Amino acid sequence: MKFSKDLWREYRGPLAFVILMCCFRSAWADWVTVPTGSMNPTILEGDRVLVDKHRFGLRVPFTLIHLTSGEDPVRGDIVVFDSPKDGTSLVKRVIGVPGDTVELNGEQLLVNGRPATYTEGDAKQVHGLLSETIAQKPMVLRERGLGPEHNILLLPARVGLAPFGPMTVPQGMYVMFGDNRDNSADSRFFGLVPRRNIVGRATRVVVSFNPERYYTPRGNRFFTTLE
Repeated sequence: MKFSKDLWREYRGPLAFVILMCCFRSAWADWVTVPTGSMNPTILEGDRVLVDKHRFGLRVPFTLIHLTSGEDPVRGDIVVFDSPKDGTSLVKRVIGVPGDTVELNGEQLLVNGRPATYTEGDAKQVHGLLSETIAQKPMVLRERGLGPEHNILLLPARVGLAPFGPMTVPQGMYVMFGDNRDNSADSRFFGLVPRRNIVGRATRVVVSFNPERYYTPRGNRFFTTLE
């Protein structure tokens, strides 16, 4: 018994720190590793992304139970959420909010009947992509008119995904697409995402490791703000 008490006195400080840190990461802020290219060119494979978890309401640590309502996600936000299909943690962009009518016809996105406009994006962003993606002759376009402007990626050599909608988004639900429009398992596959599944907003890349170069850091991506 005395040994147990001595052990508790010696390690209760570090133990309390670990518990508080886990609660902080679960409910306030965290970082996630992005293993796929579904958000290319905005997020690359190997990026460690900072997630603001309290923006959309404080939650009971390690649960989806909200203690406060917080802000609602808006069109254009990059968010982390639990997939409604299998609970996997995913990173996508909010394309449709409650009340919106969303349609993706080919590569043309329309929200509430209004089409997005596209111009040529920064071709230099292609250089950061993995070789498998570059081999598919990607095109970077700048999407405007339906929220904050941002880059998307098209893969002309890849068979296009099925059209989406038009679908009117019910209350409490959201449409999520990847910026890599031709290679993203998103709402076109798993459907709408409930509000309670949205964990937080991805704000910036903290650090990035290139999986094709023995996970060496990508020096140009430290603390890069996500748009």
